[in-house]
Amino acid sequence: MRSNSTSGKIFSGALIALSALLAAILLLHRFIPNRWFNLGSLIETFLPWFGLAIPLLLVLAAIRRRPLAIVCALVPAAVWLYMFAGLIPDKHVGDGDFRVLAHNVNAENTETEATADALLAADPDVIVLVELTEDQRYEWSEALSAQYPYSVSYGTVAMWSAYPVTASNEVDLGLGWPRAFRAAVDIEGQPVAFYVAHLLSVRVNTEGFTSVQRNETARLLGEAISDEDLDRVVLAGDLNGTVQDRALADITFQLESAHATAGKGFGFTWPADTPMARIDQILYRGLKATGSDVLDATASDHRPVQADFSF
Repeated sequence: MRSNSTSGKIFSGALIALSALLAAILLLHRFIPNRWFNLGSLIETFLPWFGLAIPLLLVLAAIRRRPLAIVCALVPAAVWLYMFAGLIPDKHVGDGDFRVLAHNVNAENTETEATADALLAADPDVIVLVELTEDQRYEWSEALSAQYPYSVSYGTVAMWSAYPVTASNEVDLGLGWPRAFRAAVDIEGQPVAFYVAHLLSVRVNTEGFTSVQRNETARLLGEAISDEDLDRVVLAGDLNGTVQDRALADITFQLESAHATAGKGFGFTWPADTPMARIDQILYRGLKATGSDVLDATASDHRPVQADFSF
């Protein structure tokens, strides 16, 4: 009997310790250092998924009939709800004045026509595409130019617009080849600065969460946005990071997420078949986000995202 009692106390103590650790990770993730394998950024990239451990802790505590362990397991549950429950309800409030769609089309995507049809069905006013090859750019121009007469492209990133583009320039991300640009678009007399970007990819390998180059491109993009003269700004593209990732702070401290403001659910976009993270973003300032959605998968390994804005 004493052995059972001792093992029960040990089990209960382990559940309490795991509950405290989980609550600490959720609540204090900003303080987890990146010194070791960029652990902090890796955790922040998949932070919502830590909530999956909460039901397990509650079930184990209930099976063993440990009231204190149950109460302790409710603490990370409360923290998770505080952080993410606001993302779950549908916050759409209308179509807005214009719609932006962004998609990483994947350089290996050979189904341009089918992918274009899927994007056109969403009826966007501005289409942002990244990871384009030279051949794909020509095919996309053929598919979009009739409906979107204004276009900008730099390297592997491009934009097609139903509204006039009054100016554009490359945003130097320090890579030696273009992966970002700025374009001023006149939307019914209202100037909007569009930033289109495809930040460098990250890797999870024996060295941990390798993101140094991605982080530097994020810093340079953030500097460019901070120097923007126009009040209305939209950033669209594949940032290879979530808005929780501290490495994108130079960007996310300046801009809001359209999906967090006016979307529904977590809006995961990658990988397309079983999305686990939202790394494709539409961020903004100086506008009102009225809606945000993730579209169905195309032939790409990313899902398209769209957002509606009003002035």
